[in-house]
Amino acid sequence: MILTVTLNTALDLTYRVPALVPHASHRVTQVIERPGGKGLNVARVLAALGHETVATGFAGGSTGEILRTHLAGGPVVDALIPTAGTTRRTVAIVDTATGDTTQLNEPGPTVTPAEWSTFTAHYTDLLADADAVALCGSLPPGIHVGAYAELVRLARAAGVPVLLDTSGEPLRRGIAARPDVVKPNADELAQLTGSREPHRATRDARRRGAHAVVSSLGPDGMLAATPDGLWRATPPAPVKGNPTGAGDSAVAGLLSGLVEKLPWPERLTRAVALSAATVLAPVAGEFERLAYEELLTRVTVTEQPAAA
Repeated sequence: MILTVTLNTALDLTYRVPALVPHASHRVTQVIERPGGKGLNVARVLAALGHETVATGFAGGSTGEILRTHLAGGPVVDALIPTAGTTRRTVAIVDTATGDTTQLNEPGPTVTPAEWSTFTAHYTDLLADADAVALCGSLPPGIHVGAYAELVRLARAAGVPVLLDTSGEPLRRGIAARPDVVKPNADELAQLTGSREPHRATRDARRRGAHAVVSSLGPDGMLAATPDGLWRATPPAPVKGNPTGAGDSAVAGLLSGLVEKLPWPERLTRAVALSAATVLAPVAGEFERLAYEELLTRVTVTEQPAAA
């Protein structure tokens, strides 16, 4: 079983409009509603890849009830726990004329110390049956900034490999707890290391404690500093569409590859192919299956010089 953690879950709303024009009214041509938050997106992709997946985190209020209704009966096992606050919503507005997406993210509910204590006990119980865990996304108000570091240490104590995908101070503290993999994007990596040179920044991030660092370079693919070397994975060409959730699909690819004990080049190939195929899908947490299978044969992975 693969466990995903989404502390700041969301109900994702995707609106499609013919053209997004500031200061104007818009007629929405399509509305799609899905459970969201990075870890839930990861969970859906993992389930689509055939992995038994359990999702935990917080859900509360009427929005949380709708989110859990969407999860009911699906391939992802709902192990969310209640919070007194109301789960946030995120709104993605897709301009169908250009393919561009505008994202609006509400803040999450405030989590109390008692709720956090309940969650950590629940999380520890779930780790007993987990083959790997993904810790994903932002922290809702009320949770201390070292929360992910705490969860990394609990996973390591249980002997469960852990992937961390967050940003800012939670990433800085979390990476020091020595997760197996971290997956920052270029901006998050620059904020962590102070460098925008991808090779230098990725190697520097790994020296801060992570076993491996996989940096997302957007349409240019991924760069990975691993115990087996430095690797660059590149898609055959940029794809146009909705990039929301592309990084989450990359996390699913990396985590599934870890559980399946694939060598790093194959993990990166899967991650980049899934990320690109997600850009072609209408909503986060999904990917175009045929595009993914075709991209698997066309992603290029090269080993980089140690001093690049």
